[in-house]
Amino acid sequence: MLLRSVLRVFHARPLDAGHTPYDAAMADWFDAARLGIFVHWGPYSAARLEPSWPMVGGVGALPGAADLTVADYDRLTAGWVPPPGAPRRWAELAEACGASYAVLTTKHHDGFTLFPSAHSAHGIHATAPGRDLVGEYVEAMRERSIRVGFYFSLPDWHHPSYPAFTDAMRPYSALSYPRPAPEAWARFLEDQRGQLDELLTRYGRIDLLWWDGGWERTAGEWDSAGLESFVRERQPGIVMNDRCPGIGGYGSMLHEGVIPLDPPAGPWEACMTMDESWGPLEDGGRRKSAAELVWLVAEAAAAEGRLLLNVAPLGDGALPAWQEERLIELAAWMAGHGEAVHGTTGAGLRAGQHYGPATRRGDRYYLVCTLAPRHTLVLREVRGRRITSARVLGAKGRPVALDLRISAVERLLYGADPLCDVLVEVPPDALDPLATVIELTVSGDLL
Repeated sequence: MLLRSVLRVFHARPLDAGHTPYDAAMADWFDAARLGIFVHWGPYSAARLEPSWPMVGGVGALPGAADLTVADYDRLTAGWVPPPGAPRRWAELAEACGASYAVLTTKHHDGFTLFPSAHSAHGIHATAPGRDLVGEYVEAMRERSIRVGFYFSLPDWHHPSYPAFTDAMRPYSALSYPRPAPEAWARFLEDQRGQLDELLTRYGRIDLLWWDGGWERTAGEWDSAGLESFVRERQPGIVMNDRCPGIGGYGSMLHEGVIPLDPPAGPWEACMTMDESWGPLEDGGRRKSAAELVWLVAEAAAAEGRLLLNVAPLGDGALPAWQEERLIELAAWMAGHGEAVHGTTGAGLRAGQHYGPATRRGDRYYLVCTLAPRHTLVLREVRGRRITSARVLGAKGRPVALDLRISAVERLLYGADPLCDVLVEVPPDALDPLATVIELTVSGDLL
């Protein structure tokens, strides 16, 4: 969650020789996934704050981040004992929305672990002995057949050997965080590997590891080659992102908060908040409407990527009412239109041929109308004579009429298969309030 300039510097750093390319370890399930649910949860949630960033004085990319002293931030952990069972509701909503996977912040930059760890005194085992919030999350997601992802922060601003952040170290500098003595760094790396071993060996198969914070060190300092081998020895089929320099994971760093228009090279994912914050702030900035969330899901699918949509539970694990409402609306839309998203590829239409995202699966093309068609939807310069049928998806799904706009010369050519415009008549009472989807069945390709 940093400024774009920091991201560019991060990606400019060379990868270590011998790192495993993403596609060598790619899982088929991730290739087909189009929606995931991100969960930011920790002691900061009870105070309705951003995760971690208040303890370093905030960051420009998060305008709602508070500015606390380190001592005041650490006091948030006292008494944080969430009631059991909160992840079940997250899993229920994720399943209803058609999410393929979820990612939980097992440890954010503040170093607080949501799992009991022998390699840290700073975690849920200190505030609520006997509890394992990661275990509760894993169980809830598996009950709903949702693949399990772990967020893990490479930095640890609480660990004494990292070194721990102090008020005297302000302002926070992403690229020049203090370096400890070699023996202290070795102690930190030992504890970091110990925590990863706990996460990767206790809970069965883990599908995804979501690195973060790699910008504070080089690939050599993280020992990324050794770190990747360490992870894959414990979880051979795990998918990883690109936020640890030197590990060739799928693209996530440069897509935070934005959806590319065209498919990037290689697998990618955009993580996105529902407002302008990662935590459950009272006023987290502009809130995305349910319609905008639908559009983002469709836009990610059209660019052959994934939307990782953040939820920010309160301290007790319940979602803020407005976030739950948005997910319920998204779930209702996905119930009638999910086939336009799940397991699709981009339709290959150029900007201007259709004013909205377009996806494809086999002989079906899906035109997602982010703006409601006024009487007629026009699809420009395609092989319109190959369309065999058209209908509106959703609860009001029904066949719709088509007409072709073809040049006079080509109309006279017997058996011709010209490029033409397709006019789709969409009755006003068939429009969906969030996004209407037109399904075209095509013999061959449209282009």
